[in-house]
Amino acid sequence: MSIKVRREDALNYHREGTPGKIEVVPTKALSTQLDLALAYSPGVAEPCKEIAEDKEKVYEYTAKGNLVAVISNGTAVLGLGDIGPEAAKPVMEGKGVLFKKFAGIDVFDIEIDCKDPTEFVKIVKALEPTFGGINLEDIKAPECFEIEKALREQMNIPVMHDDQHGTAIISAAALLNALELVGKSIEQVRIVINGAGASAIACAKIYVSLGARHENIVMLDSKGVIRKDRDHLDPMKAEFATSLDLHTLEEAMKGADVFVGLSRGNVVSPEMLLSMADNPIVFALANPDPEIAYDLAMKTRPDVIMATGRSDHPNQVNNALGFPYIFRGALDVRATEINEAMKLAAVRAIAELAKQPVPDAVSRAYGNETLSFGKNYLIPKPLDYRLITTISPAVAKAAMESGVARRHITDWAAYEVELQERIGIDQKLMSTIIQKAKNNPKRVVFAEADNPKILKVAQVISDENIAKPILLGNRQKIEQIAGELHLDLSACVIIDPAEEEERRERFAQILYQKRQRRGVTLYDARKLMFDRNYFGVAMLEVGEADAFISGLTKNYPRVIRPALQIVGARAPMKRVAGMYILHSKHRTLFFADTTVNENPTAEELVDIIKLTQRGVQFFGFEPRMAVLSYSNFGSAEGAVPEKVQKAVALAKERYPDIIVDGDIQANVALDVQLLRENYPFSELAKEGANTLIFPNLESGNIAYKLLQEAGGLEAIGPILLGMNKPVHILQLGSSIREIINMVAIAVVDAQRRDRVEKKQMPD
Repeated sequence: MSIKVRREDALNYHREGTPGKIEVVPTKALSTQLDLALAYSPGVAEPCKEIAEDKEKVYEYTAKGNLVAVISNGTAVLGLGDIGPEAAKPVMEGKGVLFKKFAGIDVFDIEIDCKDPTEFVKIVKALEPTFGGINLEDIKAPECFEIEKALREQMNIPVMHDDQHGTAIISAAALLNALELVGKSIEQVRIVINGAGASAIACAKIYVSLGARHENIVMLDSKGVIRKDRDHLDPMKAEFATSLDLHTLEEAMKGADVFVGLSRGNVVSPEMLLSMADNPIVFALANPDPEIAYDLAMKTRPDVIMATGRSDHPNQVNNALGFPYIFRGALDVRATEINEAMKLAAVRAIAELAKQPVPDAVSRAYGNETLSFGKNYLIPKPLDYRLITTISPAVAKAAMESGVARRHITDWAAYEVELQERIGIDQKLMSTIIQKAKNNPKRVVFAEADNPKILKVAQVISDENIAKPILLGNRQKIEQIAGELHLDLSACVIIDPAEEEERRERFAQILYQKRQRRGVTLYDARKLMFDRNYFGVAMLEVGEADAFISGLTKNYPRVIRPALQIVGARAPMKRVAGMYILHSKHRTLFFADTTVNENPTAEELVDIIKLTQRGVQFFGFEPRMAVLSYSNFGSAEGAVPEKVQKAVALAKERYPDIIVDGDIQANVALDVQLLRENYPFSELAKEGANTLIFPNLESGNIAYKLLQEAGGLEAIGPILLGMNKPVHILQLGSSIREIINMVAIAVVDAQRRDRVEKKQMPD
C-alpha cells in the first residue's frame, strides 16, 4: 500500500520543534574550563600545527573522514524541477538523515545559488579541505555530467552524483539476478531504456560495464528512439544512439528482453508488454506511477519479472540500498574517488546478498517467513541490517585493489564490528516493529479520542496502514477537533459510549460477573461503562477490538485498573509487569519492572524475570538479565541484596535456560571489562547485561526517567507484560511518535497472540 503524505503533516514535520531535520552535536565533553581550553584556544593550536606539517593528519584530528557534503543547486529536485537552492534544502537535509541513519555518516548540506557548471565546479572544489566526500544531488542534465566529470578529475576525495549512479547500481544488481533466474546472458539480451536523463544514461553505462552490448541497447527520450541520424545530439545521448529502424516505444519493445523505465507513468501498454520476448524483465521505475502498473503487468504477462520504485511492490529499486554504504566504504579507506571498480563491487555485493538466506528478523519485518531469492526478491530489502556489512567492505576492497585507497584495512572481522557499532544495529528496532504491524494491521481502540494528539496519531496509523483505529468519545467533539486540524478520519470507527446502551449493558454484565465478589455491584458496573477506559477494555475482552491504548492524559493506576479487572493477567503467573526500552546510539537496554509492582518479594521478582524474558524475546533480542542491587555478589549486606540473591537462585532453578545473575550494581552489569576482571564466574561476564531487573518500582522508575531526560536516551514504553490481551498504557504526555511506536507494538502483540491461538486450535 502506498503511503499518503498530507501537506499539513509534511509541513508540521519539518517546522515543529527545531525547524529542519538535522543538527550539529559535539562529540567531545564540553563541561569544564579545561574541556573548553582543549576544544578551542589554546589547546586547539596543537592539532592545527600537526596538520600544518602533514595534511593527512586532518583525518586523525578532525571529523573530515566521516563528513560528506550533500550539494545541489536545486535545478532538478525530485519531480519538482528547477525550484532553486533554498527550496532544495529540505531534500538535501533528508539525504543527510539517510546517510546518518544507514551508515553513521555525518553530513553538511550545501545549497549553491549557481547554475553555471564551470563556476559550480570552482565552488565545490574549494570545499575539499572540509569534506571526506561529495554527494552531488538534484542537478539537471546535461550539466550534471560535466560537473561530476570535472570534480572527479580535480578532487582527491570521493565524488558521486547519486541521481545518476544510485539507480544504476541498484537496478544493475536486480538485472543480474533477474537474468540469472531466466537463464539469459547480459551479453545477448536486448534492452530498451525509456528515458535519457542522468539516471538513464548511468544505467546504460553500468549495464555495458557488466557486459551488455551497445548495439543491443535502444534508448528513448521525449522525442522517441534516439537514433544516429538525429540532428544536434548531445554527446551523452549520442553514445547510445541506434542505427536500427526503430522510432517509437511500441516498435522498440517488440522482442525486447529487458525494459527499464526512467520516464513517466503509464506509457507502456499491455500490448507492448505482450510483444516482448519470453520471460521479460520490466523495471518500471517512474514514481509514484510506474510506466506500467504492477498488477496490470502481472495480469498481462505471468512470466514477467518486475521491479518498481515503490515500496508496496516486490523488488523496490531504492537508492538507499546503495549510496550510504558506498560512501561508507570509500571514506573508511580514504579513497581518492569512487571509481567504476567500486560501483561494480557494490552491484555484485547487492546481488549476492539477495541470494543469501534471509535472517528471521528481516523476514519477519516484511511479513514473509519464506522470503528467498526469486522473481519477487531480486534485491535485498532496505531494512536488511546486513547491507552495511556487505556493501561497504566490498567497496573498500575494490578501492584498495584498484589503487585509489590511501588507507588499507587488514582486519576485516574488526571492520565489520566497527560498521555495526557506527549505526547501532539495534536502531532498526522500531522500524522493524512498524513494518511488521503494516503486514497485518489490527483494530486498536483509543480511550482518549477527544485529544488532538490521539486524532493525529489515528490519521497517521490509518494512512500508513499500521492499524485500524477505533476512537472512543463524543462524536461531535471528535469531528470538531478533526475539522480544526484538517484531519480525514473517514477510515476510522468512532464510537460514543454514551450512545451505546446495548453495548454498555452487555459490557456491564461481563464486569459484574468478573468482579461481583470483589465489591462491584451491577449498578457500579453499569456506571463504570460510561468510563471510556472500562468500555474500551470490554471491547477488547469480547473481541470487538484487537488492542487497547490509553494513558496519555490519565495517571497509570486509573488506566491499568479497568484492564486488570476485565482482561486480567495471563495464567499461570497471574502477574503483570511494566518494561521500558532505553535506546542509545550504540545499545538497546530493557528495564523492568518500571510501572507496576511497588516492592516485589523474591518470588514475585522471579515472575518478573520470566515475564521480562518473554518481553525482550518479543523484540528479537536474547535477554541477558542482571537483577540489580547496591551490592555485587554479596559485597554488602541488607534486605535488598538478600532478596535479589534469593530471586536469582529461584529463577535459575525454575528456568535454567535463562541468562540471569545478581545481586549486581548497574554499572558493573553493563561494563564487560569490569565483569571479566572482577567477576569472571558470572554468566554476564561474556557479553554484559542488556536487560536490567530492578529490586523495586521506585528504583526502576527513577532510573529510566533519569536516563531519558538527563541522558538523552530514547524511551519506548511502558510495555505492559503479562496481560491476557494486548493492553498498552502510554506515558503521560507522550509525543505523537511515541504513541505511534506503542500502537505498532500493540498491533504486533495482537498478531503474535493470533498465531499462538491458531496453533492451539484443534484441527
